[in-house]
Amino acid sequence: MESTEPAPPTREGASADLDGCVELLRKLLPEQALITDRQRVRTYECDGLASYRTVPAAVVLPENAEQVRSAVAACSEHGVPFVARGSGTGLSAGALPRADGVLIVTSKMRRILELDIANERAVVEPGVINLDVTKAAAPHGYYFAPDPSSQQVCSVGGNVAENSGGAHCLKYGFTTNHVLAVEVVTADGELVELGGAAHEAPGYDLLGAFIGSEGTLGVVTSITVRLLRSPESVRTLLAGFPSTDEAGAAVSAIIAAGVTPAAVEMMDALSITAAEQAVQCGYPEGAGAVLVVELDGPAPEVERTFTEVWQHCAEHGAFEIRTAADETERALIWKGRKSAFAAVGRISRDYIVQDGVIPRTALPEVLRSIAELSAESGVRVANVFHAGDGNLHPLVLFDGSEPGATERAEEVSGAILELCVEQGGSITGEHGVGADKVRYMGRMFTARDLDVMQCVRCAFDPAGLCNPGKVFPTPRLCGEAPGRRRGVHPLTEAGLADQF
Repeated sequence: MESTEPAPPTREGASADLDGCVELLRKLLPEQALITDRQRVRTYECDGLASYRTVPAAVVLPENAEQVRSAVAACSEHGVPFVARGSGTGLSAGALPRADGVLIVTSKMRRILELDIANERAVVEPGVINLDVTKAAAPHGYYFAPDPSSQQVCSVGGNVAENSGGAHCLKYGFTTNHVLAVEVVTADGELVELGGAAHEAPGYDLLGAFIGSEGTLGVVTSITVRLLRSPESVRTLLAGFPSTDEAGAAVSAIIAAGVTPAAVEMMDALSITAAEQAVQCGYPEGAGAVLVVELDGPAPEVERTFTEVWQHCAEHGAFEIRTAADETERALIWKGRKSAFAAVGRISRDYIVQDGVIPRTALPEVLRSIAELSAESGVRVANVFHAGDGNLHPLVLFDGSEPGATERAEEVSGAILELCVEQGGSITGEHGVGADKVRYMGRMFTARDLDVMQCVRCAFDPAGLCNPGKVFPTPRLCGEAPGRRRGVHPLTEAGLADQF
């Protein structure tokens, strides 16, 4: 769908001057750092969620923090909205540009500024690829724990914006658990540091507020990340089950026994079919579901818990269990899971990658409900998810060339999020709200909840210029009194915002 985003609210008395902003950017930045040609800026019209597209008015490609600061300051001076973008792999339209604004792309800021092994940390620019941090630290016996499926291409700056997780977040947590500090350009063009070299700092947790804020509080220019020691032992198991019910029961049994695997991933029959066609991963034939379970840590502990996991899988109906004998076999087991999202393109012309969270114990019930939604609507759904923490990634399949197919797929996708909320879960686990899920925020939060969150946003960005139109269903006018609004929101009345 072609997005036609409205102009954001600006400071009282201020009006957007896009031409003046671009002219100032030409003076402040090197020639190659600013793109305004219509065909060239079209390259950046969407992120990984290609159903939302907007061609930005201008694109800035900074190579250092000072150029980012200059770009943001120019936007602030002229009242022009701006959006930050990393590798463009996001799946919630969080980096969707503004037709009346500037897109700041940090992909050229890809230096690892410091590798401080003695203090178990590294300082990186936002464009550094996630996996490259581990590659740099690995010779020293360390690694960077967050591992999204897109870790070969996604940037650390994007991980910070979305608070990305990955397969191993069950044991190691999300990006927020592995960031000590960020250097940020605030919405008015000031360069500040949040956090510090110490693992804990006194005062309000502004670093925690920034991580996962989806680019609405500022633009990150460097990140200090924690490095972990590479585990002594790693064991990976692949188990085939007749259905997701048995696989889910095995997961519950494993966790209930006090075992905390590094990762527990599940795929259903349809996603297995896609992975086999794409990468020939050799998963158990005829499986209605597979579990990928990985344990790491001291060798004696891994061997003991590995035996327990094997037993729980066998007791709950696994008809085939394999273990990786070496790193090559481990990589092949993970190849099927890591390729699952892209692999679905082999069996469907179009698909929606959804992201929701439910309590782990609700897995069987929710998966059955998703199957019922699929049967009733005629829309196929492939399920791939982090089973250990209940983070679902249903893949809703459709053919956009068929009349009404897109609408039916979007309806099923929304109904899945409703299921998550009904179970006490969340509309997103790691992909973010972006522009795609703003309409569901009111299902999960009260008006007062949203008011409080928007007050935080206004404290960072009073002018409402920083990635406007994302996360919140209706923008708050900074300075507006909190509480229930009576009557139509003025931005809605003016046709500048939607109210869900």
